[in-house]
Amino acid sequence: MRAILIFDHLNDVLFAKCNKRFSNHILKLARMQGLLDDDKDTKDLESSIPSPNIIMQLFSPIVTSQHVMASQFGNSYTSMKFQDGTNMVFDEYIGYTFIYIAIKEVELMRRTLGVCVSIVRHVCGPDIAILKTNWQKVCLVSSLLDAWSNLRNCEQSILTEAVEQLSVNAEVASSVLKVLHDACDKLKSSQPEFSNLHVLLLVGSKFLSLYSSKNAHDLCASDILLMILLCWVVNNKRKHDRLEGNDDSESNDDDSDILLPESSASKSDETKLNFGAKLATPTSEDITDLFRGSRESSVNEGLSSLTDDDLYSQLLFLGCQHNYTANAVHIFELSDSINLITIVEATNLSISSGLCDSFHYLNLINNLQFQRDLDELKPAFENLDIAIKKVLEGIKKNRSNVGNDVDMCQKRLQTKWDFVRKKYSDLLRSRDLEVVLQIEANISGFLETLKELLRLTCFDRNFLKQGIDVLTTVGRLVRQKLNDFSDFLKVKALKNFTLGSSLTINKYLEEFPGLVHFIYIDRTTHRLVAPTLDFTSTETLALTTKKIWNMVEQSRMHLQEGHLSIMWKDTTFNYSYFLWFEDNSGCSPPKCKVYLNYVMKNFPVPGILCGDYYRKLTETCFPKLSPSKVRIYELYCVHLGLTTSTCVLEHSRRLAATIWEVTGVPSNLADIF
Repeated sequence: MRAILIFDHLNDVLFAKCNKRFSNHILKLARMQGLLDDDKDTKDLESSIPSPNIIMQLFSPIVTSQHVMASQFGNSYTSMKFQDGTNMVFDEYIGYTFIYIAIKEVELMRRTLGVCVSIVRHVCGPDIAILKTNWQKVCLVSSLLDAWSNLRNCEQSILTEAVEQLSVNAEVASSVLKVLHDACDKLKSSQPEFSNLHVLLLVGSKFLSLYSSKNAHDLCASDILLMILLCWVVNNKRKHDRLEGNDDSESNDDDSDILLPESSASKSDETKLNFGAKLATPTSEDITDLFRGSRESSVNEGLSSLTDDDLYSQLLFLGCQHNYTANAVHIFELSDSINLITIVEATNLSISSGLCDSFHYLNLINNLQFQRDLDELKPAFENLDIAIKKVLEGIKKNRSNVGNDVDMCQKRLQTKWDFVRKKYSDLLRSRDLEVVLQIEANISGFLETLKELLRLTCFDRNFLKQGIDVLTTVGRLVRQKLNDFSDFLKVKALKNFTLGSSLTINKYLEEFPGLVHFIYIDRTTHRLVAPTLDFTSTETLALTTKKIWNMVEQSRMHLQEGHLSIMWKDTTFNYSYFLWFEDNSGCSPPKCKVYLNYVMKNFPVPGILCGDYYRKLTETCFPKLSPSKVRIYELYCVHLGLTTSTCVLEHSRRLAATIWEVTGVPSNLADIF
């Protein structure tokens, strides 16, 4: 039984995604409690989709309790365990409650729900309530969750949440970068709105190259991971369309076992219900299977933006640490599994990040009002005032590019904010709680104006239409220029690496007798280096994906307990994990003097999709140093079981010191133990 549910502050269901077993269980509970007609036939019951009202009524007690614990006591639930082994995990984002129900390990569920929150934040920005009415965004969130689940089970980069670089020789890398540079120049010269943009190339799930215009806001590693997920979704949509376009192709069972909404299911549709492992969730009234393929109707409807030239366009929020920008993302297929991605900033940083901060501090203030904590309310109000000013100033600076609708909305926001700000000033001065009632009576209108401004600036779909012809033309030029490389790049993506004339990652392994596999990650840039998983050789025949994935999970579990170096064995292999810090020179590694076991309880799960765990770890270990002055690295190693601990330590030291021979980026010897 699996389900992800998102509720707003009124307990309304904004998003529901589950398997059929959960759906049937909910319907049976609803009938037992009199929420459904008792005369309804059991067969009809099992072929129905529970309405959001039923889900809301069944879950309202626990959601309300979660809201009270969070807003009044600041001590919300993190998880619950039931007698039958089912777990319920909770998360929260600006007042919206996320719940994941499954019979799985709590840590994996926490990560899954955290990824869901991250995806929703990228797709919806701070206006999560839009999921209740926007079909396309629901479908996109659903399909990105499917992409993450699928890729996490087969790609080391998604498992470890790091970007794997597709390494090619210097000549190819230089040629590709020049092509992207030329593409960027053509887009900027042909389309005035494309002043700040990134052009990057992905081959499968591997990163090849990136060129950014001078003033473009930096892309985070988590943004690139999101692009990998989005490309996976789009590629599957393309494959689905091509299969549908083939008249001779047979229908695929995975595409036909979709349970349609009860209101739209016809007699012919009912024959498909026997397959019913999945439920489609294009809207809040439809429910879909959480961890199945992306070839469902919900995904196909959500990706209707594909053009005849296979150009897919979408508006997304990118960035981190309160520095979010609204972007138009355009994906152009150069060849099978090779995608050219153009990311164009739709608004300036002041508007987008200011709007995000405004929603964040409004939610914080709302919680503090419930707690009647006026002392903490004052700094939150001051931060909200700064955020609103940031938005208004951003619009004024960009006034030549905004339309009348934005101008009028900005004026309404200014008027409403002047009133709300005055009331908050009165409250903080007089500490009269009756003023809170006046604020609450006006804050909903202010919030709606903020949402309207968000839609008009950051989610203006007209911006997606700008330059479509130019994007398509440039995409074709890039395809033509890289045509000679495409087959080579696809092969490289399957079996990374080759650098220079002879050195390969697998040949590099030969220098470490007994070393079977390793994963090296520079956590400052979140770039990953690892051999291609090859289970055909004699040495690695006993090594399976399951063992490597288990190694990563075990390492993370011990990392969360404060252990930065661990080593263990099974009957066949010796596993080791090391995390260490360096200064920028690499000559004098800083030493952590904090006992981590006590301070890591409120950390996000290790990774970057649910929050940058490694940045928080650095700030905690070295509070007096700027994070930019500390570098952080991870190393996972798998040795044959007979390898001694001394040999493992020596190999790990030498690998960390010489990995630059493969990556091409020199590194200093580090004292990692």
